[in-house]
Amino acid sequence: MSKIAVVYWSSTGNTQLMAEKITEGIKKTGADVDLMEVSATSADALDDYDKVAFGCPAMGDEELEEGEFAPYFDEAEQKISGKKVALFGSYDWGDGEWMRLWQERVKKAGADLFKGEGLIVNNTPEGETLEECETFGEGFGSY
Repeated sequence: MSKIAVVYWSSTGNTQLMAEKITEGIKKTGADVDLMEVSATSADALDDYDKVAFGCPAMGDEELEEGEFAPYFDEAEQKISGKKVALFGSYDWGDGEWMRLWQERVKKAGADLFKGEGLIVNNTPEGETLEECETFGEGFGSY
């Protein structure tokens, strides 16, 4: 059975809601999953997991959040080679450039990116987008 970490950063609660629904989906597969805010963990903790789902919204000029998440991910990048990784996050404007750049980083780090791309939601996930998050989690849990 896989041990999965869902690590996220959220300012408005949108990415947190995505993380919670993705975690619910993963639980449906019977996988052992831990949901963690980035401030409550370290990159070294990733050694204990087979799979990792990272969540961060687009910030500023379509970038990862710079105060907590970006420094964490800089370290995590060194730990994900050979792991199955999923990416997700919310955005308010732009065209998803932050996610495309993030996907490339994950691939260059030698990780196996789930579906080859991340899941993005415009603003607050609700209705169908909440279902999409849960389905994404189920897929990742079974991946």
